[in-house]
Amino acid sequence: MDQQIISRFNDNILHEAMRRYGIAQDKIQLLDSFESFIYEFEIKGEGFILRIGHSFRKSAALIHGEVDWINHLARGGVSVARAVPALSGELVEVIDDGDSGQFLVTAFVKAKGQKPWDAGWTPERYENYGRLLGQMHALAVDYQPLVPAWRRPEWDDVSLQFINEYLPASEIIVHQNYRSVLEHIHALPKDNASYGLIHQDAHQNNFFMDADGTLTLFDFDDCAYSWFISDIAIVLFYISMDAEELGFPDSASFTQEFLTHFLRGYRQAYSLSSAWLKEIPVFLKLRELELYAVVHRDFQIDDVEHWSLESFKQTPGFDVNNGGHMWIATFMQNRKHRIDQGLPFIEYDFESLA
Repeated sequence: MDQQIISRFNDNILHEAMRRYGIAQDKIQLLDSFESFIYEFEIKGEGFILRIGHSFRKSAALIHGEVDWINHLARGGVSVARAVPALSGELVEVIDDGDSGQFLVTAFVKAKGQKPWDAGWTPERYENYGRLLGQMHALAVDYQPLVPAWRRPEWDDVSLQFINEYLPASEIIVHQNYRSVLEHIHALPKDNASYGLIHQDAHQNNFFMDADGTLTLFDFDDCAYSWFISDIAIVLFYISMDAEELGFPDSASFTQEFLTHFLRGYRQAYSLSSAWLKEIPVFLKLRELELYAVVHRDFQIDDVEHWSLESFKQTPGFDVNNGGHMWIATFMQNRKHRIDQGLPFIEYDFESLA
């Protein structure tokens, strides 16, 4: 989290947010978080999530756009953790930070179920996963925000250009690869059938799964306008990192199994042209490069050419007890070499799934 945000947050901000949502002192607890302060709270036996972000990251208009999109999906029957109003009736509460900035507070229904790796994956649940994304994309086709100023950013908005902002200029080949990827993506056609508002981060940390396999999606903080196939590629990007843990010898064999079922569910809800499958590798590469840059933002990365897990554990701020940090360490192993060599994130013939 940005140190400027951390330094401006205090108990007074939290207590004011609690007051605006009618949260009792003994009914709230802090959760692990990355970009905002996240709490779980309870009112009349029902669970909710409180998120306190800052205008440094997102404006109030963008937060309004996020919750408008979420509740549009909920009204359309998509299983998402809908936004709930404060006592004032507003979905976004603004609290002045006393230093020319604002804390922006939102609350959501707590998703039912548990993390998917605890619930367990099956082919049927891969299919449910795909159907959920398909339902969301179907509702994106004709969606317009309630207020034009609430429109979420495009995928290449300056606020989302992590590589140019965080990656050292010394990473010459990575910057070259990024420019090549952008050139390819900018040449892709846009139409309502293939391009719209997407989640853009629908990985396993951002949904819960019921005992019956129903998924409930949350954390739309990164939602932006992009190609629907990008949403699918991002899902594959993250879950393929768990291929061995899920019992597969490599990411390619997992991709065959996963996407066969995922796309079956997706196509039950939305008909995206199979011609877009060939674009999955370029969107996988985009996410790989972006995450590589974000790691440089969040950790002191030195001598990455001679990367090792043991050396990364010595990085300031690295916590061996943090599952997210350990996941990042796994991602970074051989990452620079793979990027510099131009290797695909997953070696697989995606067009075979047409």
